[in-house]
Amino acid sequence: MDRLQKKQLVSSIADKLQKSYTVVLVHYHGLTVAEITKLRCNMMQNGAEFMVAKNSLAKLALVGTVFEQLAPLMTGPTAIAFSEDPISAAKVIVQFAKENDKLIIVGGAANDSILDVASVKALASMPSLDELRGKIIGILSTPATRVATVLAAPASGLARVISAWSKKGS
Repeated sequence: MDRLQKKQLVSSIADKLQKSYTVVLVHYHGLTVAEITKLRCNMMQNGAEFMVAKNSLAKLALVGTVFEQLAPLMTGPTAIAFSEDPISAAKVIVQFAKENDKLIIVGGAANDSILDVASVKALASMPSLDELRGKIIGILSTPATRVATVLAAPASGLARVISAWSKKGS
């Protein structure tokens, strides 16, 4: 990789970091290409991204971002997971780490707050934005459903009474 390519890669990583809310650092030593590909697919499906880059280039990309404090955590074979959504990157990484013990969570950051491993796992346990929206819609639609049931009950009761009288009369 020549100097221009390195500069473009650093710029690309820095742009992605600027757009991200959450960054999670992991050690991926021992993962196969198929496992990393599966992880990348899971990340993309959840609106996050997983990237393997040389630590020296990634550290250069961190300079000037809110994630600059993560540089000391970048030792060994480190990969970066990041997302604009506060939860999706952490959720996918934690789930994958449960299934595969070769992926080791090193730490992360949410906006300008540094996260240790326990904090990343706590962040991953929170419901996603879509799950929260679903709960809110469920809460809002439940009273309307109950009102419709209550209003329909007298009519159905009346119909049963009329039906019973008609059967009794015949």
